[in-house]
Amino acid sequence: MLYEDNHLLIVNKRPGDIVQGDKTGDKPLSEVVKSYIADKYDKPGAVYLGVVHRLDRPTSGIVVFARTSKALSRLNKMFAERETKKTYWAIVKNLPEKPKDRLVHFLKRNPKQNKSYANIHEVPDSKKAILSYEVIKELNNYYLLKIALETGRHHQIRSQLSGINSPIKGDLKYGFDRSNKDGSIHLHARELTILHPVKKELLSIVASPPNDPIWNACL
Repeated sequence: MLYEDNHLLIVNKRPGDIVQGDKTGDKPLSEVVKSYIADKYDKPGAVYLGVVHRLDRPTSGIVVFARTSKALSRLNKMFAERETKKTYWAIVKNLPEKPKDRLVHFLKRNPKQNKSYANIHEVPDSKKAILSYEVIKELNNYYLLKIALETGRHHQIRSQLSGINSPIKGDLKYGFDRSNKDGSIHLHARELTILHPVKKELLSIVASPPNDPIWNACL
């Protein structure tokens, strides 16, 4: 648990966890958090929990849940209007051409493949996607990128980094040469800055990456 009060809960998601229930039938993180609230506060009956945003299953890092409907509607508005500041870490093997850059693509989603394709020019049914990245550390065989999102599109970071020939470690779907043993990818929602939906205080949250030798070398 990264932050907790009567209005919201912020957790550090492990790779492999799903945020909301899907067709796999696996127990989602939202249900785990509901059980935690019920146990901790001895709440009888149904526990209210609103899912504010999601992370891809193989990704780790910060996920925000709302504990009241008022907090949920305010947080939804903040995320929709990009009033939050999100920073991700990604590990890639291929060094991007530029040490820092702002990438603009037009992503076209293929629902059957559950994949988004990054195009340089606008194509029918595509959505504009913008991110900025900076290479912040050189590791043995890999590079750590710090990423700031300007838009929130389906598989945006994965697709855009693949579009510049720097797919994320372990991300077979987007062109990395082999998967990670645990099915994760080396993409982590590292930092989040938001205005508390009720207290109106600025919250700055930082989440540690998963415990593995490559992530540990980044710290």
